[in-house]
Amino acid sequence: MDNPSFTPASRTQASLLAPLEKKALLWLAHRMPAWVSSDHLTLLGFTAMLAAGGFYALARWDPRALLLVIGCLILNWFGDSLDGTLARVRNCQRPRYGFYVDHVVDAFGTSALLGGLAISGYMHYLVALGVLIAYLLVSIEVYLATYTLGHFQLSFGKMSPTELRILLSIGNLVLLVKPIVTILGTRYRLYDVGGVIAMIGLTFTVIFCAIRNTKRLYDAERLS
Repeated sequence: MDNPSFTPASRTQASLLAPLEKKALLWLAHRMPAWVSSDHLTLLGFTAMLAAGGFYALARWDPRALLLVIGCLILNWFGDSLDGTLARVRNCQRPRYGFYVDHVVDAFGTSALLGGLAISGYMHYLVALGVLIAYLLVSIEVYLATYTLGHFQLSFGKMSPTELRILLSIGNLVLLVKPIVTILGTRYRLYDVGGVIAMIGLTFTVIFCAIRNTKRLYDAERLS
């Protein structure tokens, strides 16, 4: 399984909070107890995302569970964002293992989160399914680009998973007081509106990136 020629992809993280987040993660990584490993943090992030989905489902019967979702999102950020930083600080990186496990975990975790939202009643199950499909399409495009171009895109515009967690947490607080919004005289669930916006944004992103990267690869391997 050894592959000494393997070269990790370059990474781009240009989100709104990226500079502050990087400083915070480095500060935390340097203060992690020696017994805490990257695998522990990955497991924490994954478990927190599964729990967030469970609490969303529970919110169908008890809206206070939305507050527990926020706590789970914080734990997910801590584990999911810090695991790679800790490996780099300790110089014990496993680029292939880390990349594979991290993103398989993300796929299952996001599926659980949106599954919980579909059960919660705060988002129609078809909207939740549409958001999940759009997310997975973006993920596939990112992973293919990482393999073929050697470049891993961590953010799009000023948005990254960190900003999305914050928006979702704010949305949960709003749900407690105003789960229904009125647009042009018609009442909609707040998260249905947010889900449709997310679907449009993700779909535009995957189409734009697919066209851009196809052109880059075509130019790089143009037939004479």
